[in-house]
Amino acid sequence: MGNVTVAVLGPLGYAGSIGKKGTSTDITFYNLKKGEDTVSLIEPTRYPERLAPLFYAVSLSKKAIVVVDRLDATLGECLVMLQCSEIKSGYFILRNYIPKEKIEPLIRGSSLEKYEFVSDDPNFLREQLLAEAAKQKPVEVQVGQRSAGTVPVDHSFNVKGVGTVVLGIVSYWTIQKHEALNILPSRKTAQIRSIQKHDDEFDVAGEGDRVGLALKNVEVEDVDRGVVLTNDPSIKVASKIETHASLVKYWQLPLKPGMVMHIGHWTQFLTAKVEKVDAAGEPSTPALTLTLDKPLVYRPDGRAILMYLEGAKLRVAGTVELP
Repeated sequence: MGNVTVAVLGPLGYAGSIGKKGTSTDITFYNLKKGEDTVSLIEPTRYPERLAPLFYAVSLSKKAIVVVDRLDATLGECLVMLQCSEIKSGYFILRNYIPKEKIEPLIRGSSLEKYEFVSDDPNFLREQLLAEAAKQKPVEVQVGQRSAGTVPVDHSFNVKGVGTVVLGIVSYWTIQKHEALNILPSRKTAQIRSIQKHDDEFDVAGEGDRVGLALKNVEVEDVDRGVVLTNDPSIKVASKIETHASLVKYWQLPLKPGMVMHIGHWTQFLTAKVEKVDAAGEPSTPALTLTLDKPLVYRPDGRAILMYLEGAKLRVAGTVELP
């Protein structure tokens, strides 16, 4: 059983022509299933008025479908978010007689160059995505083998007769039924009562799987969006980071001490105050000291998206290294 998670950017509701609507808040999930192969599609429902839903949709995905109705700042911001998130595989669907020659200069030299230009055909997309899901290798874990998985939570709720349930996508390695997971950044723990993938019960879930986890020994308010469930000992928690930024070429506003930025990583979208800036070398790669309003949970050597919500036409500034 394989799963592919896809960000669908463009007119809201387009993903409904491909999959069946599921969980809907500021982001909306659509699900597609054929046999044991599944596809999770995510639309940023509250974007563009809010930037966070775009970040969540892209951060949770490995692939993208970009439906282009017009050439405007919103399209540009979506392309920059995809590039910063390193979503290297996807499709462009062009409408309103927009030729691909208008898009190619916008993606030249970026990770989006390999996206395919395809016709506006939901049936074609459905079959393509299911075929990609079928290529995913199933998770293999030997009985008694200890796993070290990580699941950033995107939704949580109470289910009568079950208790606390969280939804998320396994970011690394595997998780198993009955395992204990740390609830970061709170330092609490919970046990996995059961694992569901697209409404089917499983004992194991692996990287890329969309899961629903029933948890023991935890209240729903302890596992809201942004919480990370993990038993990976390498995971770090920090309220202050010293790092280097990589600003996108379209970003023109100088970063200064006192600026209130945001950083996004997994399902975390945190306020980050700039305490110190050193751009003595290359202005596009300044050294930064950031103080966060809440602790950030991350794997070392990862990356986070750096954003500035007061930006006019572009709110995605670039990326920062996670030490």
